[in-house]
Amino acid sequence: MTADATQLQPGASQGASVLTTARLHMGFFDLHGGLGRRFGSIGVSLAEPITEVHGVIADKVTAEGPGAKRAEKIALHLIGALNLKHGVSMQIKSAIPEHAGLGSGTQMSLAIGALLNALYKLNLDSKQIALLTSRGARSGIGVGTFVSGGVVVDGGRGSQTQVPPVIAHMDFPEAWRILLIFDHAHVGVHGTQEIEAFRNLPEFPAEISAGMCRSVLMQALPALAEADLPAFGAAIRELQTRTGDYFAPVQGGRYASARVAKVLAWLDAQKVACSGQSSWGPTSFAIFADKTEAEQILQQLRNEFANETSLEFLVCQARNQGAEINSLG
Repeated sequence: MTADATQLQPGASQGASVLTTARLHMGFFDLHGGLGRRFGSIGVSLAEPITEVHGVIADKVTAEGPGAKRAEKIALHLIGALNLKHGVSMQIKSAIPEHAGLGSGTQMSLAIGALLNALYKLNLDSKQIALLTSRGARSGIGVGTFVSGGVVVDGGRGSQTQVPPVIAHMDFPEAWRILLIFDHAHVGVHGTQEIEAFRNLPEFPAEISAGMCRSVLMQALPALAEADLPAFGAAIRELQTRTGDYFAPVQGGRYASARVAKVLAWLDAQKVACSGQSSWGPTSFAIFADKTEAEQILQQLRNEFANETSLEFLVCQARNQGAEINSLG
């Protein structure tokens, strides 16, 4: 078998690249599931951190760069599942931090699936790639943001659901800014621990789920449409409080990281309208009406928590578009 990638590639001789970004998972709104669908979640695509993968068809599977071992594992699985005749040589230019609550696994899986789709001209869609890589088990947010960016609401999982469907999509207000709070000394719940958590936690109260659904439909989404940050923040805080307390026995408190919890308490004292933890954390967030306000708080946080060396803060925008998939000459 030749090692010349340009000779191996079906069709054109170019390689391909995929760029996708992290997402915030702001909370589930129906953990009870009494109406036949469970979970349901709301999230937003971020402009950064990013996962960017470049690749060409090759005689075997190789990867270099951050997250290379994970990328190789995903590619090998997909190539086997799709019965492809060759491999892929990948350069991972950048990767979303793993197990930080930012959807790194889903975005890497979708990115590599999209890369193979482009190289081998497979005509797969993102839902098919998600199924092939066992993504979207509880939330459709990662698949939704990969496709369209912006704010995504998924409809949860029913008895016949493959990937939770996107039932609402909106642009995130352009002027708003998102402050990310990282704790590099803490790893969020994932893998077997996450599966066991959902299996062993008690039934979530139906009446609380009903109120959370109302908060999303009649508060969060209209507030986005009108760029009303206090109202949007109130809805997200409701989800954060309810889900955080429900998951507290698993993650050690309302928030996974005690250091991040201190930052969120400080933000509460400053009357910040919207804050919380993304997924299982530890990464958390706060949302501000404009860049000036966000950067003022950023500087104050860096001064206030200068001795917490594992903490990092970043101000970014949302991303109101999906992944970028390009041919490379």
